[in-house]
Amino acid sequence: MTRIIRIFDTTLRDGEQSPGASMNIEEKILVAKQLARLNVDIIEAGFAFSSPGDFEAIQRIAQEIEGPVVCSLARAKPEDIDRAWEALKGAPKSRIHTFLSSSDIHLKYQFRMSREEALKRGVEMVRHARGYVDDVEYSPMDATRSDLSYLCEVVEAVIEAGAGTVNIPDTVGYTTPQEFGHIIRTLRERVKGIDRAILSVHCHNDLGLAVANSMAAIHAGAGQVECTINGIGERAGNASLEEIAMGLRTRKDFYQADTGIQTEEISKASRLVSNITGMVVQPNKAIVGANAFAHTSGIHQDGLLKEKITYEIMQPETIGLTQSRLVMGKLSGRHAFREELVRLGYSLTDQEILEAFERFKRLADQKKELFEEDLEAIVNKAVTKVPERYSLKGLYVESGMDRRPLAKVELLIDGQSVTKTAEGDGPVDAVYRTIAVLTQTKSQLKAYIVKAITGGTDAQGEVSVRVEENGETVTGHGSDTDIIIASAQAYLNALNKLADLMERHARAEQKIGLC
Repeated sequence: MTRIIRIFDTTLRDGEQSPGASMNIEEKILVAKQLARLNVDIIEAGFAFSSPGDFEAIQRIAQEIEGPVVCSLARAKPEDIDRAWEALKGAPKSRIHTFLSSSDIHLKYQFRMSREEALKRGVEMVRHARGYVDDVEYSPMDATRSDLSYLCEVVEAVIEAGAGTVNIPDTVGYTTPQEFGHIIRTLRERVKGIDRAILSVHCHNDLGLAVANSMAAIHAGAGQVECTINGIGERAGNASLEEIAMGLRTRKDFYQADTGIQTEEISKASRLVSNITGMVVQPNKAIVGANAFAHTSGIHQDGLLKEKITYEIMQPETIGLTQSRLVMGKLSGRHAFREELVRLGYSLTDQEILEAFERFKRLADQKKELFEEDLEAIVNKAVTKVPERYSLKGLYVESGMDRRPLAKVELLIDGQSVTKTAEGDGPVDAVYRTIAVLTQTKSQLKAYIVKAITGGTDAQGEVSVRVEENGETVTGHGSDTDIIIASAQAYLNALNKLADLMERHARAEQKIGLC
């Protein structure tokens, strides 16, 4: 009999802990909607106590997203759990996920707490959370470096206190598949009442074993896996959702388990998270990498031409990849455009449709053919907007082998037109230096990434930049058939995010001051 493994997606919480991968609220909503289309079981929408932005994101996701359970992380502290409940109130399905370490290493050096104190605190906080919601998850952090007998004691106590899910985290990516399988089997054999809870796992990828450890845990009886799109997350990342889902789907015969994931949405989810976070997926990444379904060897090509199953264990269509081209161009009308977006799974407001359609028309005048990736880039730009303090009005660049690059940039800053000319080491550097002078930004450019959205010489270029100021890091994005314009858009997008972030912080501080 095939077991259904629950998918607990933590892209919006642990995934956002990747350096530079922070998202604004609108971007989180966009990702959450895609996670709902993927049919994940639980969305860990954030850590409500950590910041006003996380609180608001959880609150909006809880109110706007249908289907998955919406979850907030909370330390094993009453104030954290109270805040999580405030954010989750009103959600059709909500979960509070609370945690405290169980390893002697953490208890001694970080928490200054005895085993007995940690156990008591965990039980008390599970009961506290149960006062708000029926669905409570507990994680003994750093479980894989914990004494196994003590871990069994903790798991048994929190289940007795009301935890419906107990997560066993490999917090520092330390364990191995054989060892982790043994831990899960031991918990299932020794913990009284284990059948009253779902055993979950959360594996980090420090040794490159997050997916392997998760799959070993499933084979040993775990019923939930915590993972992220593209495997993003703290340090080396988390177990990759797409690898877990397709591993179970492809080897259902071995694991006797599957998920409810709508796998045809995987490719779109991967591209969306990559675009928003600016974290490019490596070409040889399993399932969603550019080379995942590419075959170079003559022997492989010969076999594929004769029968695909000779060298493809999965069909690209199963993750949403297709070679079919969209019949969309400059003669397409708004109705056809809207219908195509619906087919791709997007639900936009009338205003967002209007803005996206205007961008579509401009791009259609520049390109002969438009593909799904082009439309996704257009839509993402329409629905992940931040207030535009700075906008690009005009751009002129001179560059060549025998001259120093020069850029003339015209911006609208708070509605006022300003123009400046400056030189740089290259055309992009010249544009960025000019924009920096005009905006008087004190931020630092930490990363600049360029990639083509589709093939061909008329392809849209997509630029992602990472900008840091006063300890805050944001990612900006821009896309255009002109890579210099795309670069300017990406930089301005990041500066607008920084300005919006600073304004939010100022409002929050003012609010605290008034209290």
